[in-house]
Amino acid sequence: MHFLSHKRRINHQGVDFKQIDHEWDWDNFMILQAIVGAILCYMFPSITNWGKLWDTRGVIAAMVLHMAVSEPLYYWIHRKLHRNSYLFQNYHSFHHHSPVLQPFTGKNKRVPDFVFLAHIVDVSSALHTPWLYRSFASLPYKFRWFLLPLWPFALMVLLMMWAWAKTFPIFFYYLRGKLHHAWVVPRFGFQYFLPFATKGINKQIEQAILKADRMGVKVLSLAALNKNEALNGGGTLFVNKHPNLRVRVVHGNTLTAAVILDKIPKDVKEVFLTGATSKLGRAIALHLCRRKVRVLMLTLSTERFQKIQKEAPTDCQNYLVQVTKYYAAKNCKTWIVGKWITPREQRWAPPGTHFHQFVVPPILQFRRDCTYGELAAMRLPEDVQGLGSCEYTMERGVVHACHAGGVVHFLEGWTHHEVGAIDVDRIDIVWKAALKHGLKPV
Repeated sequence: MHFLSHKRRINHQGVDFKQIDHEWDWDNFMILQAIVGAILCYMFPSITNWGKLWDTRGVIAAMVLHMAVSEPLYYWIHRKLHRNSYLFQNYHSFHHHSPVLQPFTGKNKRVPDFVFLAHIVDVSSALHTPWLYRSFASLPYKFRWFLLPLWPFALMVLLMMWAWAKTFPIFFYYLRGKLHHAWVVPRFGFQYFLPFATKGINKQIEQAILKADRMGVKVLSLAALNKNEALNGGGTLFVNKHPNLRVRVVHGNTLTAAVILDKIPKDVKEVFLTGATSKLGRAIALHLCRRKVRVLMLTLSTERFQKIQKEAPTDCQNYLVQVTKYYAAKNCKTWIVGKWITPREQRWAPPGTHFHQFVVPPILQFRRDCTYGELAAMRLPEDVQGLGSCEYTMERGVVHACHAGGVVHFLEGWTHHEVGAIDVDRIDIVWKAALKHGLKPV
């Protein structure tokens, strides 16, 4: 837990993928301890009385077993592993070759230069953390059977964290000698769409921003739902409320827009855009119309459409076209999805359509005669050190574009907040800066 351990870390260097792969069975000792504990509970029900909250006999028994059996046995086995050349060379020596040893915690404190403020999607995804199963966290998230027994425990911990309103880190890494953290707001994805939860979520995000500001963090980037327009205006709420913030608040959507636009082939003449009046939808539409691409903008609000259309250069405004039904895209093979669409709505797409998307959660891959793009993401530079966990479903070394956008903001030393509406003129600037620093499109 970050609020308990951040001042007590011995080693800030993260365990990287190379070490995790080398020590793939590292989690086995925890599994073994759990099995032994379960056996003891079964064999000695009198000293592990689950019917009581406290049992003095159980405490005494645990102390006796630990001091008289566990510690001497551990010490004896450890000496044997060192004295037996075969066991040491083939097994125990790996422990001494580890770049990052256990435990992590001990007296010194180091302030991260950059923080990415993520959020939990569901209970099982909350278990995708390196301090639980680092081998599992080192792979792209996918639900697995062994998570089921831990589900109630994870829910209980999340409820406790809501009560304390604390963020916690999911991973940390070094880039160019600077420490980067990823913090999590302990809120489920569905809660962001409940009107009565808005105030509580914004309070937790605000506390994280203020904590980062006090610590001396330079840039804090907001993940997908933490910068929802309806929630806080893409971070504008916090910047307006605290005008003297030293930490730069970044939504990272400028780079997200750039990644999506880079994936659209240069010879495309027409696209169909849902979520057309959102922050990203507006920026994508305005950028494409400058490229002389016809954009079919799906929106029922003529007022919001016309407002965006007026932002376009005069000679490009006719490339923005308002449509109100999916039927209008029946001949368009390039869909950019910024608002969740059902399988029924996908039926209007002609065979061979490619669905680009910036919607959370991603749309169902319903059409077998079409192709689907992943959420906008970028691969971190090659000189990243200490990164040993995957960001949700992303592959190793890949982060969501809004995360990468915050990294670029920090590396460039930009001093402005990136909140609210996307500055379309900065899309190409941010894209070039990302490539300059070694970030690569996926």
